[in-house]
Amino acid sequence: MADNETSDSELDHDAFEAQCRAGITAWVAEHFDGEVVDVERLERWRPQWKVTYRSADGERSVLFRGNRPIAPVESLRFEMQVMQVLEANGIRVPHIYGWVESPVAFVMDWVDTEDRAPGMLHTAIDNPTTMSDERWRATLSYIDHLAEVHAVPVSEFAHISRLANPPETPSDIALHAVEHMYGLGSMMGNIDSTLEFLQVWLRRNAPTHRDQVHFLAGDAGQFMSHGADVMALLDFEIANVGDTHWDLACFRGRHPYENMGDIPALYRRYGEVTGEDVDLPVVCYYTVAFLQLAVIGATFFMMPEIRGANWLEGILERASISRRALEAIAELHEVELDHDLHLPEPNPDPFELSGLSKLVTDIGRLPTSSAFAPWERELLQAIPEFLLNYSRYRGWFERATVGDIEAMLGTSFDDLSTADAALLDVIGSNDPARDDELIALLHRRALRLSMIVAGTDPDENNPFFYILEPILKL
Repeated sequence: MADNETSDSELDHDAFEAQCRAGITAWVAEHFDGEVVDVERLERWRPQWKVTYRSADGERSVLFRGNRPIAPVESLRFEMQVMQVLEANGIRVPHIYGWVESPVAFVMDWVDTEDRAPGMLHTAIDNPTTMSDERWRATLSYIDHLAEVHAVPVSEFAHISRLANPPETPSDIALHAVEHMYGLGSMMGNIDSTLEFLQVWLRRNAPTHRDQVHFLAGDAGQFMSHGADVMALLDFEIANVGDTHWDLACFRGRHPYENMGDIPALYRRYGEVTGEDVDLPVVCYYTVAFLQLAVIGATFFMMPEIRGANWLEGILERASISRRALEAIAELHEVELDHDLHLPEPNPDPFELSGLSKLVTDIGRLPTSSAFAPWERELLQAIPEFLLNYSRYRGWFERATVGDIEAMLGTSFDDLSTADAALLDVIGSNDPARDDELIALLHRRALRLSMIVAGTDPDENNPFFYILEPILKL
């Protein structure tokens, strides 16, 4: 933040947006000798603006990519530096024009494409993505680009502090990213019994035969295309160094919320391009790692004090992605999971029903503006809508979960809190003989929460309930 910039906590939404636009206008004038024609704030979980300006060279657009409200500024600068290294090594990323102090952002080329989906789960549920023939050809082509990304020497990133000391042993390579994210989650008190089990399992099952370190996109599969052509690779904010199979697992983790096409075919293409056979059990392992990292990240979206943090996206990901991480382990363990669960009759508290219904109604009446767009109002309104559903089914959720824990441990508990404490003790014992029953128990819990979020029984036609597609027995 510049010295003369007012803290965003001291500004109302309109004043904050006006301050951002003033900074954008000044930066364009100084660096492009241009006049801003239009500023469009994009529907994302981070501030981003498509900025169209006019200069002596004509009219063109750039993207001001702002920082996630939950992340330190260093995270945004890290992404910019990574993209600059990739561009210098011939990787097809948008050109970076520079850093902006107000608003905190960096500026890069705007990439025109047929589809700029917001990349959020709540939009994917309402508007499931499809895979056209052209997009599929582009996705196959992206695999070639990803192989080129992996071939950039790790030493090229040595000046970037987060990438300066790559892991060396197989265990450190496997756990490099998840230990960091787990530590952040623990510091914030966001590690529940499911996330603790995933971390214990990841530590115990780290591949011991993978000792090669490569630069990783971190959240692979994100790219812009035009027809069958890959225009640009994007989103390197969680780039890292480690096993290439982490990036391959990203396709599986994102699909089919974001339709990635024929996943096994993508893995075969990667093997053809690199000459390295894809180790599918290792991809399964990194599917768990990638999804666990995503769930811990989602808990930060729900921080109430952060301007613009997407609470709805956080609860959606926490419910569904943790469920899918457990499905990845279940495939490796050959555990049959129970998807045949049913919501009971709703039993809401009358005060909660009345008060939350009032919030839903009044939020829907709030005026919108350039600083408080209709999509932001909808996200805000979705919070009391979820809490209404939670009020209707909370008693069932807690009784069923406590019942599962009691059946597993052979002990009675007064409430979910004490039952969870006992469950954490079992998880902490790190007994692999307990894994299968823990997988089934925690998956039922995550599925129940997903049912409360959706307000319906599991439905294979609802994208929110899509089951992680298996890859080991194809």
